[in-house]
Amino acid sequence: MPTKNPRINVALEKPLYHNIERLAKRDGVSLSMKVRDLIKEAMEIEEDIALAHFVQAREETFVKEKSLKHEEVW
Repeated sequence: MPTKNPRINVALEKPLYHNIERLAKRDGVSLSMKVRDLIKEAMEIEEDIALAHFVQAREETFVKEKSLKHEEVW
């Protein structure tokens, strides 16, 4: 069945391929679905790392005396 989703061809080392194959069998999904799920999870982790860096930069420049109090905002 044709799909409208874009595709990516990836060359994997045999041990990595076999690990993903094992995970797909364990979860009862196709290889492509398992790889898609693993990529989604990796993207979420990357986003968390980027946000953590952003927060750290904000915390380093935070000056409590200049911040607004809750009552001032609401």
